Amino acid sequence: MQYRKDKYDRDISILGYGCMRFTRKNGAIDLEKAEREILLAIQNGVNYLDTAYVYPGSEVAVGEILSRNALRDSVYIASKLPHYLIKSKESMEKHFREQLSRLKTDHIDYYLMHMLTDTGTWDRLKTMGIESWIEEKLKSGQIRQIGFSYHGGSEMFCRLVDAYPWDFCQIQYNYMDENSQAGRRGLEYADAKGIPVIIMEPLRGGKLVDLLPDSAKKLIASDPHGRTPAELALRWLWDQPQVLTILSGMNSEETVAENCRIAAIAEAGEFQAEDFALIDRIKAEINRNIRVNCTGCGYCLPCPKGVDIPGTFRCYNEIYTEGKRSARSEYLQCTVFRAVPSSASLCVSCGKCEPHCPQQIAIRKELKNAARELETPVYKIARRVNKTFKLW
Repeated sequence: MQYRKDKYDRDISILGYGCMRFTRKNGAIDLEKAEREILLAIQNGVNYLDTAYVYPGSEVAVGEILSRNALRDSVYIASKLPHYLIKSKESMEKHFREQLSRLKTDHIDYYLMHMLTDTGTWDRLKTMGIESWIEEKLKSGQIRQIGFSYHGGSEMFCRLVDAYPWDFCQIQYNYMDENSQAGRRGLEYADAKGIPVIIMEPLRGGKLVDLLPDSAKKLIASDPHGRTPAELALRWLWDQPQVLTILSGMNSEETVAENCRIAAIAEAGEFQAEDFALIDRIKAEINRNIRVNCTGCGYCLPCPKGVDIPGTFRCYNEIYTEGKRSARSEYLQCTVFRAVPSSASLCVSCGKCEPHCPQQIAIRKELKNAARELETPVYKIARRVNKTFKLW
């Protein structure tokens, strides 16, 4: 296993265990199966386990497995505060103590504000005393490092990086999201600030393995190094020294063994020109079915009405490259659950964006098309609920 240093010079395995996708049996986590998989990962050098309050049964499973195998001190546990459920400082404390109980531990090594969406969300937490609460936990040692996880555009991500002296952060990032979500810009911005970056969705929930078009599969099959789709995607990430660790939601011993094999030999800076060219060709095949030729450059921003134009087009394209369900779910996360919504339907057709678009996209027209596809009745209900209850 290869390791990289965190902010405080701790060795973190470059492969982390994402504990959201444990196999379930009769509605509950198959604890025996999850235990075999986690133990195999730890035996192969994995020392970072990521869970969250809202992952059903996950914290309890992790706590039980580590406790009965006396492995708590062999790993770092990351978990997350569900800020969208927090109404007061007392509520923070209640949820945190419940997490300690579930995890059967007296401290959490890496604690994240779960899915911060914008600075408004962070400001809301500040009014409840989050900063003094974090300081108390860091001082007592109940929390060892503090960070946040994020879904959304790079501009807001950079603002959140600057909003607090974070120890680390977590972003969705993979070769298809290089210029969307926080993207390479966000990765490099955080790194320049001395903030290690943890990667989630390195395979876009398995889509960069299971939903590749046949033409992309043929390209990968022709790789002279014999790398699999997953190996190429993981190595593309590990090639970047700014990446601290990659979270993989492993739910089979075969996957654990294979990912650990790759993580034992992957190095930063090992990709050559032909490797990047192969990734570019794969991306081109995946993108053949896209509707809007948006590169995510962001030159169209800021929108006077706050529309996330690149984010909208990314999700709109995903309907045709990955499927409606995942595209609409991501659009909901990135546009509704925030203090100031950024929905496509907010567009008033002012046209200020279009002269700045290098791709000469008819942005106003395409935003209307995207809104028709993405803003379903369910989306509109969620938007009203969020506005009423301030779930951000």
